[in-house]
Amino acid sequence: MAVLLPSPHGGALVDLRVDEGRAAVLMEAVDALPAWEMTRRQRCDLELLATGGFSPLRTFLDRADYESVCDTMRLVDGELWPVPVTLDLPEHVVAAADAAGGLTLRARGIDVAVLWLPTAWRPDRLGEAEAVFGTTDPAHPGVQALLYESHPWYVSGRLEVLQAPAHHTFRGLRHTPAEVRAILADRGWDRVVAFQTRNPMHRAHQELTLRAATELGARLLLHPVVGVTKPGDIDPRVRVRCYEALLPAYPADTVLLSLLPLAMRMAGPREAVWHAIVRKNHGATDFIVGRDHAGPGSDPQGRPFYEPYAAQDLVRSYERELGIGVVPFRQMVYVRESRGYVPDDEVGPGQHPLKISGTEQRLRLARGEELPAWFTPPEVAAELRRAFPVRPREHSRSTAGRVSPAAAG
Repeated sequence: MAVLLPSPHGGALVDLRVDEGRAAVLMEAVDALPAWEMTRRQRCDLELLATGGFSPLRTFLDRADYESVCDTMRLVDGELWPVPVTLDLPEHVVAAADAAGGLTLRARGIDVAVLWLPTAWRPDRLGEAEAVFGTTDPAHPGVQALLYESHPWYVSGRLEVLQAPAHHTFRGLRHTPAEVRAILADRGWDRVVAFQTRNPMHRAHQELTLRAATELGARLLLHPVVGVTKPGDIDPRVRVRCYEALLPAYPADTVLLSLLPLAMRMAGPREAVWHAIVRKNHGATDFIVGRDHAGPGSDPQGRPFYEPYAAQDLVRSYERELGIGVVPFRQMVYVRESRGYVPDDEVGPGQHPLKISGTEQRLRLARGEELPAWFTPPEVAAELRRAFPVRPREHSRSTAGRVSPAAAG
């Protein structure tokens, strides 16, 4: 029986990779063009442009689309698109590309694309920060990157891709949108709920995804971000090993692990809509939106940049137009009395919910403390411990006189 997956955003899956004949022509042309070694964020953006993860985009936004996205969350043609995908360059590179009529884009020294350059402009980056992030506070990592780490000019033009940027790790877990769709169709999965994460998955995440899949009668697309995330996050190689260690805990033939080379902006509600579009392009029929989805947490005064469920509200307001089901979930907490996980609004009177934040997890690992069994499976804890070794003397000092949370719970 044929599997009917949702249409890509805009109606068709974009593929900007040229055929061999055109590639040969472009390889001759690149010698006459100035070259730009892309930043990590730019490499991620190019890969998702090239393979259709950012459908319907066919290049980095031009000025009209950029301004429209900032102001209205829509492209000029009216298509919903909430986050600018732009190519920022220094002025001398723009001048050289303008004189030559184009620019070679490189990833780790390899020519991967040509941008034929008809337009360049200096954006209002303060205005962009206010529109996209809702703040100009540099304590927000997205604002910091935009205002103080990006270049002053944006460029756009016709984009031709020789090859997507190469990866040397976890190749078997990396799939283009077309490949994910083919796997889903081959397995006969006609209802697929996608889960976004940039952290190791623990028991709360596992329970959340199992509940979502069960309630929908769906399979799970475990789709973690391994591009650019929040500064200080655990190394993606460690996280991927944690995901692999967790897979056997799911029922057979219910989960597909596929790595997403996305450069997160940490734009909260707008980014949640963006994430839904990207998962729709990969073939998901539904998308889990959790608490403070794609948010960076709080500012130095302890005030959250976004309300905890603002992302859910925004994505649900566009659910019909997006064409992908939204699965809102509250934060899952462990209840000591029942020895199980429930949404935080279902904790009963007299019950004691337990949770460990990402920050606390990192502190425990740095101090050599054990992660309690109620919090994380032993296989995941073992991977994290290997990544955060502590010398025996330091471990004995850090744990002396402390009661294990697992024992206490």
